[in-house]
Amino acid sequence: MLYPSHSGGNCAFFNTKRKIIMPTLTEFDTIAAISTPIGEGGISIVRLSGEDAVKIANKLFKGKDLSKVASHTINYGHIIDPETSKVVDEVMVSVLLAPKTFTKEDMVEINCHGGIVVTNKILQLLLKHGARMAEAGEFTKRAFVNGRIDLTQAESVMDIVRAKTDKARQVAMNQLEGGLLDKIRNMRQEILDTLANVEVNIDYPEYDADQVTATQMQETSKKVIEAINRLLKTANQGKIMRNGLATAIVGRPNVGKSSLLNYLTQDDKAIVTDVAGTTRDTLEEYVSIRGVPLKLIDTAGIHHTEDKVEKIGVERSKKAIEQADLVLLLLNASEALTTEDEKLIDYTKNKKRIVVLNKADLGIKLNKEDLKVQTQASIVVTSILKEENLNELEEAISKLFFSGIHNSNDEVLVTNQRQAGLLEKAKDQLTDVVDAVDNDVPLDIAQIDFTGAWDTLGEITGDSAPDELITQLFSQFCLGK
Repeated sequence: MLYPSHSGGNCAFFNTKRKIIMPTLTEFDTIAAISTPIGEGGISIVRLSGEDAVKIANKLFKGKDLSKVASHTINYGHIIDPETSKVVDEVMVSVLLAPKTFTKEDMVEINCHGGIVVTNKILQLLLKHGARMAEAGEFTKRAFVNGRIDLTQAESVMDIVRAKTDKARQVAMNQLEGGLLDKIRNMRQEILDTLANVEVNIDYPEYDADQVTATQMQETSKKVIEAINRLLKTANQGKIMRNGLATAIVGRPNVGKSSLLNYLTQDDKAIVTDVAGTTRDTLEEYVSIRGVPLKLIDTAGIHHTEDKVEKIGVERSKKAIEQADLVLLLLNASEALTTEDEKLIDYTKNKKRIVVLNKADLGIKLNKEDLKVQTQASIVVTSILKEENLNELEEAISKLFFSGIHNSNDEVLVTNQRQAGLLEKAKDQLTDVVDAVDNDVPLDIAQIDFTGAWDTLGEITGDSAPDELITQLFSQFCLGK
């Protein structure tokens, strides 16, 4: 059973003391944290992990003796304050014994009634009787240090938590199951197998097989570079899945930008009036359009104004356009193009965009085909007020960005900049190896970059990652994870 967790902390405090047969790195301390959101709810969960987890929970639990119950069972009882003998809450306690747990340590999960007071009281009692407060991401960090997961899987835990669409969840689950891990380790094994031959040749030069070994090293480098390129092609898609597609809704004042935002969010997020310049700042909202996660930005109408507040809004709108992955450019279909419209068409020409001809219910004075030639973009004619033809807009968004991966639920995607950056670095190192062999550089010199690529790929999975990187990565997790 998989229990996603948060982690943080410093690797230095881990040691080899364990009760299980296989020696694993662990910590002396037993950690505790609340693993559910703070607030009112049906159930809250307080989690313990460490070799004293069962012992500490047993001090507070009135019911079965937790030290004698079978692993992976849930047990009814009450949490009692030992000092006052008063009942704190009626609970269900799960006992999970190492090594078949998320952290590969003994774990206890106390299911209590949701609520700030009771949940915090149970946590404080656990801390008082031998546990210490978990650091951010420390449960997941222990899972990594104890060999339960690698760094790509640890990152996917948070991707699952933060997933804004079902598609994003599927991508994260694929990575959690080891999709990227398998590909990285296959590449490292290719390099390692070749390195073994290189070392033999360097140690036993009498065999005089330099050229054969150099050729093998070059061929392996080219093969791994191809595999890296296939992964890097997915990096942008992975970024979109993870963070959402930054989508700026752009147009001159009073063309329906805020109305479109309200329609897509199914909420009255933005104020809509017939007064030009109502929206004076950028508004942001996350939505899912046919499985495409969008970070929608409703911008202030871009036009010349002497109003100081409006001027600031216009400048922020221009900045939002620059940072956007997609622009939804709204034009008034019932009016001829204005100078401001022409400027917006030119201003967004280097962006992926969809042109929306709004207010079609008032008549159409713009030529759809002429605009298509002028903008080289998809054209959608709508009436946002009457919710006409908005399905076509949703379809255009879906087609524009996900035609290649829409049905590829099993595809492995590179989901963050850390992974992409290390893949680029490994690619550069292997490219240097190819060039070195072409230029008859001595084998032991070319081997430096070859070995460096092996180490760099190991940083992605954590097989050769420095302690500082691991500490920084897990510090981004929340408590209880």
